[in-house]
Amino acid sequence: MRLLLVEDNERLLGLTRDALARAGYEADGVTTAADARTALGSIAYSVVVLDLGLPDQDGLALLKQIRASGNTVPILILTARSGVEERVRGLDAGADDYLVKPFAQEELQARIRVLLRRPGSLLGRALDLGNLRLDSLSREVTINGTPLSVSPREAAVLEILLRRAGRVVPKKVVEDHLFGLAGEFSSNAVEVYVHRLRKQLTEAGADVEIHTIRGIGYLLACSAR
Repeated sequence: MRLLLVEDNERLLGLTRDALARAGYEADGVTTAADARTALGSIAYSVVVLDLGLPDQDGLALLKQIRASGNTVPILILTARSGVEERVRGLDAGADDYLVKPFAQEELQARIRVLLRRPGSLLGRALDLGNLRLDSLSREVTINGTPLSVSPREAAVLEILLRRAGRVVPKKVVEDHLFGLAGEFSSNAVEVYVHRLRKQLTEAGADVEIHTIRGIGYLLACSAR
């Protein structure tokens, strides 16, 4: 799952992104409201962590714009504004949670986990197809209950295919899910991860297959019997 951090303090942004990476999350970071809107317009994020003190627009106004556009992504406000009235305004504007600076990285991660576990969320924790299961929080992959060792990138590919099982996922969507706003990456990176994942699933006896739809993308479906 990919997160978006909107924070104008570049040092704090870097520290938070590194801490999330160590916890197993992919995170993009932007420092302005304009860049946040651009990112949200092109990538489906699992959670947004939003600072209110942005240089080009108040974060609360950005939050209202996100909600007005129909985007229901979970949003956690992370700010130095600690007053009760500020918290109420943030939650009333559409935030799902509110954390005051200074904060502990462990608490931020715990709050993100809570948002991802919320009932009714499209981001369900356990993803199943046939005898394959992926725990989207622990990143554990199992076949008939037996753990399968996959890399974080391979788990990310598997997650997006599972969330759209039975539908073709364009290659560009997989690239965005894997790399987000990160700089350059190899043109065949997705093919490499899919090839490795397909081989591992076959060898482990999975009853699902990853199909390559030439010139379009990939489709995960149960194997034909």
